[in-house]
Amino acid sequence: MREYATAGGLLSYGNSITDVYRQLGVYVGRILKGAKPADLPVIRPTKFELVINLKTAKVLGLAVPPTLLARANEVIE
Repeated sequence: MREYATAGGLLSYGNSITDVYRQLGVYVGRILKGAKPADLPVIRPTKFELVINLKTAKVLGLAVPPTLLARANEVIE
């Protein structure tokens, strides 16, 4: 969860909570239109976020490779 990195953690990598809530809304819409919950497929997360906190890396004396920084969705400086 991105909140861990924004709260001072070194990094976080996981599914996008925003995307999970969007999928939840789609499922609720299907159920309200009459679909049976047991008939709905299980959907795995498809969107993941990498958040790196450079402040914490500096405090820990770690050097984050530029290739990792380039892949990050968000870098906290």
